[in-house]
Order: sequence, then structure tokens, then C-alpha cells
Amino acid sequence: MTNKDTGILLVGHGSRIPYNKNIIKKIREKYQEIMPDYNIEIGFMELVEPNIPTAFNKLKETGVNKIIVNPVFLAHGMHTKVDIPTILGLEPEVDLEKLHMHQHEHNHSHHHHHREAKSEPVDFDGEIIYLEPLGADDKIVEIIQNRVNKYL
Repeated sequence: MTNKDTGILLVGHGSRIPYNKNIIKKIREKYQEIMPDYNIEIGFMELVEPNIPTAFNKLKETGVNKIIVNPVFLAHGMHTKVDIPTILGLEPEVDLEKLHMHQHEHNHSHHHHHREAKSEPVDFDGEIIYLEPLGADDKIVEIIQNRVNKYL
């Protein structure tokens, strides 16, 4: 595959606070600088545009036959396990039926917000590679260490 065959989609959560979108845009810009020959788009789970299908379709229109989707999230949650895979037309990684059947051993009530995907699944005949969230990567630990060390 060449760089014209592959698109890259960075997925952010989205927020009413513009700073959130600006950070994801800045990450995309910096990534584009080191990957100048690839089409890289950003899409958001909710609250801001472009949403995931819009960004995905923009990549699809370039003629790619593979799209690599990287959620720019630290850890898995309902968005990364259910909502985003559903939007991408992939199988959710969590069985919602089993999730509703769990028992609670504590004496307070709370609500589980199991959202349906925010839009219709995308339509794509090519390959979708859905990556893990960022996770406990050593580089993230290094960033935390550098920031905290300034105040130690």
C-alpha cells in the first residue's frame, strides 16, 4: 500500500469548550508535519464538528482503501468500546446486554448512560483498522514526570 491508499482518522471526544477541539487540531497539524504524504483528518464523537462520519467520508472521498482510526483518548470507555466502533460499522467490544445485568453491592443509586451511536454507521468497502486508545504509554508518563518535576 502507498500513502495514497491509506487515510488516518484521529478521533477526539469533543467538548463545548473550544480548547478541546483546538488541542486535537494541533495534534493533527503536528502529526501531519511528520507524515506529510498521508491524508489525516480529525473527527469528534460529540458536541463539535466535524463528526466522525464527516471526517471519515472526507478520507473515503480521496480514494483510500484503508483507514486507520486512532481514538485520541487515554483509556477505554463506552465511546471507544461501543459508540465509535458502531459508527465505524464494526462490532462493539462490549456486550450491552451483559452490562445491564451486573449486580451492585452498594447502597446508593446511579445511572448508566449507554448511548446509542450519535449517527448512522459509515459505509466503506475498504479496510478499517481501529486502534487502541493512547493508554499508559511511557511517553505519557514522561510528560507527567516533566510537568510535575518543575514543582518538586
